[in-house]
Amino acid sequence: FSQIGSESGWRAAETSVTKAEAEARGIDLKFADAQQKQENQIKAIRSYIAQKVDVIAFAPVVTTGWDTVLKEAKAAKIPVILTDRSIETSDPSLYVTMIGSDFTEEGRKAGRWLLDNVKGGTVNIVELQGTVGSAPAIERKKGFEEVIAGKAEYKVIRSQTGDFTRAKGKEVMEAFLKADGNKINVLYAHNDDMAIGAIQAIEEAGMKPGTDVKVISVDAVKGAFEAMIAGKMNVSVECNPQLGPQLMEIAKEVVAGKPQPKRINTKESV
Repeated sequence: FSQIGSESGWRAAETSVTKAEAEARGIDLKFADAQQKQENQIKAIRSYIAQKVDVIAFAPVVTTGWDTVLKEAKAAKIPVILTDRSIETSDPSLYVTMIGSDFTEEGRKAGRWLLDNVKGGTVNIVELQGTVGSAPAIERKKGFEEVIAGKAEYKVIRSQTGDFTRAKGKEVMEAFLKADGNKINVLYAHNDDMAIGAIQAIEEAGMKPGTDVKVISVDAVKGAFEAMIAGKMNVSVECNPQLGPQLMEIAKEVVAGKPQPKRINTKESV
């Protein structure tokens, strides 16, 4: 299993559940942390091919640039399972199935919550995007925009990547506040870690997160629940990191030759 890294509480949860599940099922799991770099993931996949593993699973850091290494896996007759993020490829036969969230729907859920709960006059929104080129960043933005499209009073006035990290979320939010301080009504963050960093920036600017600036986020990690209980975050759209049980079950089925649907969505709420 080639993991993206450990950029967030969500990712740490996914890793620990996956490792525990492999152990519980007697599966020999070789694990590599790519530290947010595609080249490290490609290296890990090549090393797994050389080791003649039975199944390769990976959470792709970005959507493009995988065809070459996945063709090598296919030539070696090693099935590939994508976890929690999709890829763009002209040859879908390069992977067996993708298990994960519908990120576009998560963006829509965030947009619907906004329309239902923040009303009256112009609503100025700032957006903290996830890692540039990653499936969740592209799709959470798209789903959110789809819901607010044509509603002139809802305006995204600034949008920039915070790379899914707390530190970068705080830094970018500080810049947003310097530029547009009193105009900002809503923050939409593509994950909780960035939102939590941004909440610190809002407080340091002498404003009340959750009240002066409504905070909408995605993931539903423990830190988000703590922030919601404290009244500093208004809503978090669930993105379920507990893919380990499904992944290990599907890996066993794939080895046994059982056909799989191309896409398996995880169950999630708000």
